[in-house]
Amino acid sequence: MESELAILEEKIHQFVQLCQQLRSENARLRQQLAAATTENRGLMEKIDTAANRLEALLVHIPAGEE
Repeated sequence: MESELAILEEKIHQFVQLCQQLRSENARLRQQLAAATTENRGLMEKIDTAANRLEALLVHIPAGEE
C-alpha cells in the first residue's frame, strides 16, 4: 500500500510538471503568434501600398500600339 501511494505521488508530480511545461509552452506560442500576426499585418500593409503605387504608375504609362 505504501509503495502504491509513492508511485501515485510520483505520477501526480510528473503530471503537475507536465502541466506547468505545457502552460509555459502555450504562453510562449501565444506570444510568437501575436508577433507573427503583427508582422503579417505590417507586411500586408506594405503590399497594399506597393500595389497602389504600381497602379498609380501604370495609369501614366501609355497603352502600347498593336
